[in-house]
Amino acid sequence: MKFVAFERKSEGTGASRRLRNVGKTPGIVYGGTGQPQLIELDHNALWHALKKEAFHSSILEMDLGGATNKVLLRDVQYHPFRQQVQHVDFQRVDANTRLHMKVPLHFKGSEESEAVKVDHCLVNPVVNDLDISCLPADLPEFIEVDLSGLKKGTSLHLADITLPKGVKAVTHGKPNPVLVSVVTSAAEESAADAAPDAAAAAPAADAKAAPAAKGGKDAKDAKAAPAAKAAPAAKAPAAKKK
Repeated sequence: MKFVAFERKSEGTGASRRLRNVGKTPGIVYGGTGQPQLIELDHNALWHALKKEAFHSSILEMDLGGATNKVLLRDVQYHPFRQQVQHVDFQRVDANTRLHMKVPLHFKGSEESEAVKVDHCLVNPVVNDLDISCLPADLPEFIEVDLSGLKKGTSLHLADITLPKGVKAVTHGKPNPVLVSVVTSAAEESAADAAPDAAAAAPAADAKAAPAAKGGKDAKDAKAAPAAKAAPAAKAPAAKKK
């Protein structure tokens, strides 16, 4: 990506405020073999460029005074509540010096994985970018991560992906950090919890029903027996006197 910058001759809070009032953004370029240089940029052009992911993670070509410089965006300061860029920092790039950058991760293929298609799990990215070290010529705009091999109960670690040629990950003491985790959905967990409860409730219901049925039959027989015993024997009719 290319952008145009202009040399800035004045510095200080007052000078920066005057630049912002006329639609400019103050900035600085440092690093490499040259001295730090004050610059200014058109605010609207910079605002739209900052919305693009590549502007934050790739080598930029800065046109300054008719010369082209390769730089990296290093810092952006925004106004607390206005849509305004207060200040911007760029670093010159040396082709023979390794860079330390944050590069975004682009995840793909999660919908085709067994974890999602078969087991209906949720795929949660743990990190969205990765610290890397490489030469400027090897700097990727992003790193693509294939999630089609995810399975239930597993996680994707740094060692499970292939980094671009010449790129090394900077893990800050964690040799194999987790990039993506697979989580069982709430509906699946509820169904799994309900199954053992239903299985345990069925024998209990059968055991409760059996004594009730037995007790009902005994009670019926007990009521019938006294009734039969209490019935008096039929007497022959008395003979009529003449």
